Amino acid sequence: MSHPGDVPPEILDRLRPICRRLPEAYEEPAWIGLRWRIRTRTVAHVYTPDPVRFSEYARHVVNGEPPIVMTFRVPADDLLGLTAAFPFFRAPWGRNVAAAVLGDHTDWTEIAELVTDSYRMQAPKFLAVQLPEPC
Repeated sequence: MSHPGDVPPEILDRLRPICRRLPEAYEEPAWIGLRWRIRTRTVAHVYTPDPVRFSEYARHVVNGEPPIVMTFRVPADDLLGLTAAFPFFRAPWGRNVAAAVLGDHTDWTEIAELVTDSYRMQAPKFLAVQLPEPC
């Protein structure tokens, strides 16, 4: 069993290129796992929670292994629709924070879009406009 907060390298290998494309975003260790930030605002945070300590993650345990989770910002109007079905759920904090369970099932194109949208919400406008418009 992995230690809480550990993130498998294959997940980081998928997230890092996505986040490197975001102007002035940077990666740093968080209290658990890693996060990508723009200035002092978190764009995405990936971690392996302890489902015993944080019971909201217990329903996502598979074969005794805790889930790998990424949280990110979503427009409040989109939160309910996005979090209605697996692999997404509402994070246990914040009014506009969603979470995704990452793994073999992950649609990395969708994750890239969600992380980019989170960046647009968190970044100063002059940086957000440097990104290509979504299709």
